[in-house]
Amino acid sequence: MKDTFRTKTTLKSGSRSFSIARIPALDAAGLSASRLPFSLRILLENLLRHEDGTVVTAADIEALVRWNPTAEPDREIAFTPARVLMQDFTGIPAVVDLAAMRAAMAQLGGDPRRINPLLPTELVIDHSVQVDAAGTPDARAKNTALEFARNGERYTFLRWGQKALANFKVVPPETGIVHQVNLEFLARVVMESDGFAYPDTVVGTDSHTTMINGLGVLGWGVGGIEAEAAMLGQPVSMLIPQVVGFRLIGKLREGVTATDLVLTVTEILRKKNVVNKFVEFFGSGMSSLPLADRATIANMAPEYGATCGIFPVDEETLRYLALSGRSQESIDLVRDFMKAQGMFHTADSPEAEYSEIVALDLDTVEPSLAGPKRPQDRVRLGDMKKTFAAALPSLKKAGAADVGRGVARIGDASYELAHGGVVIAAITSCTNTSNPSVLIAAGLLAKKAAERGLRTKPWVKTSLAPGSRVVTSYLEKSGLMPALETMRFHGVGYGCTTCIGNSGPLDPGVGKAIQDNALVVSAVLSGNRNFEGRVHPDVRANYLASPPLVVAYAIAGTADIDLTSEPLGVGSDGKPVFLKDVWPTQREVADVIERVVRAELYRDNYASVFEGGEAWRKLPTPEGDLYRFEADSTYVKLPPYFAGMTREPSAFEPLRGARILAIFGDSVTTDHISPAGDIAKKSPAAAYLVEHGVKPEDFNSYGARRGNHEVMMRGTFANTRIKNLMLAGVEGGMTAHQPSGASMSIFDAAMQYRDERVPLVVCAGKEYGTGSSRDWAAKGPALLGVRVVVAESFERIHRTNLVCMGIIPLQFAPGQNAQSYGLKGDEIVDVDGLVEGLASGFKSSRDVTVRARGPGGREVSFSARVRIDTPQEMHYVRHGGILRYVLRRLCSS
Repeated sequence: MKDTFRTKTTLKSGSRSFSIARIPALDAAGLSASRLPFSLRILLENLLRHEDGTVVTAADIEALVRWNPTAEPDREIAFTPARVLMQDFTGIPAVVDLAAMRAAMAQLGGDPRRINPLLPTELVIDHSVQVDAAGTPDARAKNTALEFARNGERYTFLRWGQKALANFKVVPPETGIVHQVNLEFLARVVMESDGFAYPDTVVGTDSHTTMINGLGVLGWGVGGIEAEAAMLGQPVSMLIPQVVGFRLIGKLREGVTATDLVLTVTEILRKKNVVNKFVEFFGSGMSSLPLADRATIANMAPEYGATCGIFPVDEETLRYLALSGRSQESIDLVRDFMKAQGMFHTADSPEAEYSEIVALDLDTVEPSLAGPKRPQDRVRLGDMKKTFAAALPSLKKAGAADVGRGVARIGDASYELAHGGVVIAAITSCTNTSNPSVLIAAGLLAKKAAERGLRTKPWVKTSLAPGSRVVTSYLEKSGLMPALETMRFHGVGYGCTTCIGNSGPLDPGVGKAIQDNALVVSAVLSGNRNFEGRVHPDVRANYLASPPLVVAYAIAGTADIDLTSEPLGVGSDGKPVFLKDVWPTQREVADVIERVVRAELYRDNYASVFEGGEAWRKLPTPEGDLYRFEADSTYVKLPPYFAGMTREPSAFEPLRGARILAIFGDSVTTDHISPAGDIAKKSPAAAYLVEHGVKPEDFNSYGARRGNHEVMMRGTFANTRIKNLMLAGVEGGMTAHQPSGASMSIFDAAMQYRDERVPLVVCAGKEYGTGSSRDWAAKGPALLGVRVVVAESFERIHRTNLVCMGIIPLQFAPGQNAQSYGLKGDEIVDVDGLVEGLASGFKSSRDVTVRARGPGGREVSFSARVRIDTPQEMHYVRHGGILRYVLRRLCSS
């Protein structure tokens, strides 16, 4: 490697010595980096260490040092992360793709063993457990047994990958949520390899990889296909971003939680539009935030739209590393390395230059929830009753009679259930279950409420999904677990459950009352995502809240209540009990944390983390360099991405005679495009599974079936709440095939168009692809034959995923959309300028002309911006996607 600026030197830490690329050494070349934000210094070190004159040049390094905070990003750099992180929903299809690449490599005459992760890659199995059983002492055991019964084939496949692939480790089920395991155990902060020390950086196949930013580790979510490329040694191509500084001052008031803070931050930054930007937190208020609070804020960077939301390394970072059981040797290296780089934050650290500064006085944060459909829609606790009433008309099922209430029969008892009734109350998701302060607060609230004689309502499905076994340990040691169980918040499993739609079934009597009376019922969960149709298909109003508020709403039994003025219920003494009567103080919470949260809990629970439990160890482990795909498998199938592939790419075909598959409105999420939850009994995916001998009770979820492209193609655009504007008043994955106009499922229409050799276009509004870094939200459309998506704007990760699958994102001119141009969906579409633009790298213009011809001579023509943002992305599109590009490079070398 090159060292143009002579930054390579030796760092001594304790008795050990390491080579480092020392940033302050740039001063000798007149290139001081002292004004750069912490996050950009991490990128700078990455460039210095990987300078080779080709992928990373001296000019790249100079461009980053001379960064203009207010300029529009236009300089591409190559970022090489230190490691890759996966969860099983996104990780299994990534490993399937690696297995498929090995098969393709063998067919092309190469050595399949060359297909290996070149970076340390860790996969945590946490997305497959579902809340089938809840509210009982044996719930977790039942759910775990069902998890292994449903997913044995998937887990056996991962055991093959763990043995066959180098640099690949699997954290088995029953351990914890990927981001919490990353925070508590996997993260290094400073890595060491081959005598070098360097910052721990990570890309992950889950958008909430950003949680690790709270520990000072730069990382963010990417699609599975982009992660695969990183695993195979391809740098992440990116533009040097703008960095928004977020100044924190003051201290949180009594009664306010980290969840309230992050919902406030999310609301502020969504309004600021920080998409494609880094957000970096600084200011005197940081000193009052424990590491777990910082991680809570960093976790929700996808919700506020930023690439990352990072905190610098400081004494609090070191304190947490010690608390979580890291070795003193590794903690010393973090301190010594960061100080040598001028990156260790103290109260005297000079303020960096930022593209823009946002400020928040922590003292102004109020108790809050967010909902009923989006995480950025914060609601003050005292405003819940009136905001629910205001949202109710838009939440009602179209065309249904508004009864407003019904009777739920549960066992031998009957209960009145009305609009707003809370039917799911879940303490779940990495956002909050990583934070002892809110988990202990939930336990204390449950204890105080139980002592007053309160109980949760019988129609509420309650669940506790701890983010790791450490959480269970400190709840048990604190004596608070019995109180939570008194409120029916029994442990249901270690994993990302309700937040991703693995909420399981409602009580049949509750479900019948909802469906018979078209009730708008609610879920309250301590998660980060509440998009419509995500949590449960019968639940139309979903609210994010802190764990203690989750317990409170389970006691109240309705979201149609003002908990600041109305009682939770009536106590055993016949008197009303208000939320303020049972809310724990900050001192009470801190005393419990100080007493029970200890380093030995972390060391004991992670001592044998990769071994797994008995059920995991009993699973078979297939042998061989190539995975033997079973023809009759309904979980893991050989995908068709490399079918007919040649060593050289064919010429890019112009887009002519395309049809519009769907027209969508604003805020279509990756959950709409590729659901992760239940497979509806009357859907193309269900029909496929039944044809292959799978009983409806064994369908599992779309997330669990991501290793089978046949299921996932049929599940694309299959969310029960998605609205294709080509069909007025219709919900679900339907469209009108043209020119016949026949109404059918989007999958069936796409297959008919494929037989007719007709390419497809999708039109959408603002924020297309908001949500999870879901690779199947791009893979599915690609396999359906979609070649172009035209939207008003794209979420960052989804735009990248489309490009990585060879789909071209086009953006309407500002203020324009499908409706303003009068598109109805019956047009024939041509796109002029694509072939020429790709050939030239769009050097003269990034605009193309879209021509749409409708029946009767109706015609419209408009300009759209090509959102292929970097030269590297040009290569991906020309090759038909990043996987083919990487495989061809490996073959040629």
